[in-house]
Amino acid sequence: MNRPDRRFERLSQPKAAAAGRRPGSTVIWPLGACEQHGPQLPLITDALFADRILDEVLNRLPPDCPIWRLPVQAIGFSPEHGDFPGTLSLPADLLIHLLQSVGSQLAAMGFQRLVLFNAHGGQIALLQVAARQLRCLAPSMAVLPCFIWSGVDGLETLLPQVELEQGLHAGLAETSLMLHLAPELVGPDRPVDGLSAPGPVPQAPEGWSLEGAAPCAWLTSDLSETGVIGDSRGSSEELGEALENRLVAHWHGLLESLLNSDWPPMKRTDAS
Repeated sequence: MNRPDRRFERLSQPKAAAAGRRPGSTVIWPLGACEQHGPQLPLITDALFADRILDEVLNRLPPDCPIWRLPVQAIGFSPEHGDFPGTLSLPADLLIHLLQSVGSQLAAMGFQRLVLFNAHGGQIALLQVAARQLRCLAPSMAVLPCFIWSGVDGLETLLPQVELEQGLHAGLAETSLMLHLAPELVGPDRPVDGLSAPGPVPQAPEGWSLEGAAPCAWLTSDLSETGVIGDSRGSSEELGEALENRLVAHWHGLLESLLNSDWPPMKRTDAS
């Protein structure tokens, strides 16, 4: 079966205009980061995950769906990794301005939804702020900031609880997924780090944690000498394939459901 080319940048001007006029027209913007991922993973890890997972999801959607994707945004907001070589980070206000500028132009073309398909945990909150501000600038377009690892069913059957809670960066999940998607980019090291270096880390008071309901604005260098926060030692291509299957199934279901709905409820302008 011939799959449609859903890349927005490959549309002609008339096709882009027609795309924006279609009922339920939706644009997906994959976002990642260019940041250190320990000694074993490439700087582009998050961007590669967002790019590859999104393509696989789009390939599974019906060919007549009104959905297109933007090129991956491979540099994001990564100040927590700034003490490690290789990290490139945009200022928060610049990334917000970028999202507002591109999003406003898509809204002016008539697109009804913009999904921010983010794979970098360090910019979740920032993208939520940017989405809210963009919605105020472009009230005719819904903006949906998503994190690709959030809400995915079955991860607890594949990963130990300690990795689900504390494997925040370049640990078991990310190393395994990269071994499956791009094994040529994975180095031989399998660090376990992030909770004991560069010295003893005090036990968090009850109810507090690195992330969660009462989080801490941590820097990677507070916790890790290698840049890894987690345990990558049990990583495997087989686990990576299982993780990809769960991610793709989850987002395929969500996007298909979204495209078959009029959600979210919107106040439409006369032009839309």
